[in-house]
Amino acid sequence: MRETLEILSETVPLRRIEVPSGARVLDWTVPPEWVVREAYAISPAGERILDVRENNLHLLGYSAPFRGTVSRAQLDAHLYSLPELPQAIPYVTSYYEPRWGFCVSHRERERLADGEYEVVIDTEHIQGALSIGEAVLPGRERGEVLISTYTCHPSLANNELSGPLVAAFLYRRVLAWGERRLTYRFVFAPETIGAIAYLALRGTHLRKRLFAGYVLTCLGTDARFTLKRSRRGDTVADRAALHALNGLREPPRVLDFFPTGSDERQYCSPGFNLPVASVMRSVYGEYPEYHTSLDNRELISIAALRESIDVYESILRALDQNVRYVSRAPMGEPQLSRRGLYDTLGTRENGAFAEALLWVLNYADGEHDLLGVAEMSGIALEELARAGEAACKAGLLGQQVLQGVGKAALPGCGREVVAFADPPVRAGDA
Repeated sequence: MRETLEILSETVPLRRIEVPSGARVLDWTVPPEWVVREAYAISPAGERILDVRENNLHLLGYSAPFRGTVSRAQLDAHLYSLPELPQAIPYVTSYYEPRWGFCVSHRERERLADGEYEVVIDTEHIQGALSIGEAVLPGRERGEVLISTYTCHPSLANNELSGPLVAAFLYRRVLAWGERRLTYRFVFAPETIGAIAYLALRGTHLRKRLFAGYVLTCLGTDARFTLKRSRRGDTVADRAALHALNGLREPPRVLDFFPTGSDERQYCSPGFNLPVASVMRSVYGEYPEYHTSLDNRELISIAALRESIDVYESILRALDQNVRYVSRAPMGEPQLSRRGLYDTLGTRENGAFAEALLWVLNYADGEHDLLGVAEMSGIALEELARAGEAACKAGLLGQQVLQGVGKAALPGCGREVVAFADPPVRAGDA
């Protein structure tokens, strides 16, 4: 985990948070840290097999230590394989229950000879810490966007590596914008317990500030994009994702929220009910290589990862451009030509900007955001944003700043610049 965060820090300047073993985080307790030194078995023929150094999926995740000589039948009781995928090593973890074991391809399992096996599992559970990486790109308004991904599945490519890679390079893309309206919070944590620990630390802050959020996973294949909606189903996170995905050549698949899957179930738990969705490609649990050694680098491609980064950047652009305006001249259509916003010579070429402007002005009622206007008008969000900025500069519009679940009006086009308030630094924070 820590080595992963160090490598990611070459791209994203991560602040590392360490939550000590034994800490109470919501309804959970952070477990002991798992230390693996070596794990293998010696066959009756003297061959070293099931070696964690050869493939770290061979060792049951969180396996207890064990040393001893066992029979073939005794060993078999501690082996995990997939008869339906005989060539694959499964990824299996023991949660909150001490047990030892190995994962093996079913093909290799069936070839194991009778006789005695020497088993060495040199592991230890210590009072350590859970590691979380965090990076924040502050914007000019209080509203935040959460990008959350997990860093805990060893040797899995689509289900694991793709999320942190897309998140890391998405950070670089947003950084390159230079100017941001919203604040962007990037989180790299172990799945489930990491998100729960993060919510214990930052949950109150996110409830006040979160505008939209996404869990990044399964983004490395060329499968079509899938949107898993937030628990609420119609948040701006859902709408911005649909806006970006509907512009692709292949229509997206859309799934309603379900309380299994990844960390969206933590962020969307009823006590928080945050506007967090997930945009994926090959969906977890649905592709045959999932949670096996077949989910390897051959399954994913740089081209697919780059396209996933592009799509997520489009989603974040839509969020950053999405505002609500309030008209300062709501009685009738304001005269645009005397403000330099309408050409005094009516031609076809002048019509596109004028149409966008009239849509924005008509729905500048504090209730409709630009995403809604784009959905109604069919006009690109970028064009509507350009028209809104022009009207704002001309004094025709004021802007409401979207701040998490709430909203607050500011005069004119001014944007409030705030420093986000972190909770007090706790013992164990780095």
